[in-house]
Amino acid sequence: MAACNTNILKLVSIIFFLTSFFSTGTLAQCKEETNNSCNNKTKALPLKLIGIASILITSIIGVSLPLVTRSVPALSPDRSLFIIIKAFASGIILATGFMHVLPDSFGMLRSSCLAENPWHKFPFTGFVAMLSAIFTLMVDSMATSMYTKTNNSVSAEADKVVVAGDHEMPVVESGGGHFHGHHQHGQRGSIGTQLLRYRVVAMVLELGIVVHSIIIGLGVGASNDICTIKPLVVALCFHQLFEGMGLGGCILQAEYKMMKKLVMVFFFSMTTPFGIALGIGLSNTYKENSPSSLIVVGLLNASSAGLLIYMALVDLLASDFMGPKLQGSIKLQIKSYVAVFLGAGGMSVMAKWA
Repeated sequence: MAACNTNILKLVSIIFFLTSFFSTGTLAQCKEETNNSCNNKTKALPLKLIGIASILITSIIGVSLPLVTRSVPALSPDRSLFIIIKAFASGIILATGFMHVLPDSFGMLRSSCLAENPWHKFPFTGFVAMLSAIFTLMVDSMATSMYTKTNNSVSAEADKVVVAGDHEMPVVESGGGHFHGHHQHGQRGSIGTQLLRYRVVAMVLELGIVVHSIIIGLGVGASNDICTIKPLVVALCFHQLFEGMGLGGCILQAEYKMMKKLVMVFFFSMTTPFGIALGIGLSNTYKENSPSSLIVVGLLNASSAGLLIYMALVDLLASDFMGPKLQGSIKLQIKSYVAVFLGAGGMSVMAKWA
């Protein structure tokens, strides 16, 4: 799992390089509005700094809330309330992909600033989002297979130790298909197929959130429009709060050690503020309407949208609704569906401002 954290660091570095490189491109830029009274670089800077602080705080609260409330019996992962809250957060993540990231990509790659051929001749946003969803499926499937194979090998070694050292201790089956095996058999035993899935889901979801959070922050940091920065920061605070709750729920179910939890909380909390700071640093060279910037950010948004939509539908919603907990109760299903619609609906309304 440590390798995945290293990959996130590499991804952040790649995004930084691409943004820095393409934002200073020599392609022609579209005409900018010179009589926009809202453009004020001096007044915009304090708003951006306030945005960094407020988004950082709300991000930490959102992603940490499920982790610090695990001691509350009603909010434990095996309780109905936790399932309902997770469904609400999953709806927010789904709406983020469909209502925020995907439309932004369509707008950028269909911009009049780009050449007619090929950007207006082919739906690149849908194509890249589709490829991203398929690629996410590949990563999801292969990562699960690798961790399962590694876990089975460790479990087989633990079986030999148990048999040779203490015949009274329970032997761990290498298949490890039960979630409770992690607690009953100790650190060297099988951690269970379901727990492996939770860990893969948490890592892949974090990866997708990191990508689109940097892009969102970059747009805020590079903008000097004080009329749009204010509502955008407020909307992003709500966005980070509830999206963080969804990720925090996945981290809680993954049962990571404290250090891994802290690393994942750190990356989620810092990516949007980092994006804003990056945008401030590049505000003199980064132009949102330059063809190179539109292409790079538009393609990254499309790939993020495909990843988020896949994760929300397959690994979060479908996994829970087709699981034994919800399948055993129609009443709980209805409550969870209501939570999904509330989360998706609330995030869709925010698309008016962000």
